[in-house]
Amino acid sequence: MRLEIISEKPASTPRPVPLLFVHGMGLAAWCWSEHFLPYFSRHGYEAHALSLRGHGGSERCDDMRWLSLKDYLADVEEAVSHLGRPPVLVGHSMGGRVVQEYLERQRPAAAVLMASVPPTGLFGATWRIFRRQPVDAIKGSLMMNMKPIVENPLKFRELVFSSDVPDEVVSSCYARLNEDSYRVYLEMLVPNLKKKEPADIPMLVLGAGKDMIMSEKDVHKTGRRYGVAAEIFPDMPHGMMLEDGCLKVADRIISWLDSHGI
Repeated sequence: MRLEIISEKPASTPRPVPLLFVHGMGLAAWCWSEHFLPYFSRHGYEAHALSLRGHGGSERCDDMRWLSLKDYLADVEEAVSHLGRPPVLVGHSMGGRVVQEYLERQRPAAAVLMASVPPTGLFGATWRIFRRQPVDAIKGSLMMNMKPIVENPLKFRELVFSSDVPDEVVSSCYARLNEDSYRVYLEMLVPNLKKKEPADIPMLVLGAGKDMIMSEKDVHKTGRRYGVAAEIFPDMPHGMMLEDGCLKVADRIISWLDSHGI
């Protein structure tokens, strides 16, 4: 499987542990390259962003709808193998669930979950979207395709961005949206009841106070699952790495990594 990995490396000797960013549903590596990759590289990190199969510049798939979490997990494992050493995994939304799957099998240097699908599953998020967009939600279920939920830039903005983000930014991101796997959505509805991960893997759980998809309650459930106190950015929406204030999120990750000697 040919996978796209976008990388930014620091000008001087890099810190010993690389970072690997894993995107959410419908996105690709580009969502990290807008702000996070260059910012982390300026702070001394080798920063890499993966496009899961069928996304971005990665190899196309015959029918995206039936890809599984196991497929996406294999992509992360493949990307890690090319780095040569265990990275810090940073997963957003669906990517956070993929990172959780990775933790069941492998030991990264650390993990950061941003507005992640919670271990209790996606029923809460699904219900919130249904209440806001009942017709779109039903249409998406009948089509087995999540695209009706964000079928135009306005709906995409309402779910992912704040009202302050310029229209041209929303339009640019919307133009790069991918179709995604309906099977993965169904898999994420089911609570993750697997064993807890070893406590010695450093974990940072972050959420957004104005997230229309993952609630603060979801984020705190994720934190409790891993025995850490989740942190909320009160003014941020779901797209935490694409907002104007996203570098505050990056700074928190960097300070947390520093506190763990990473």
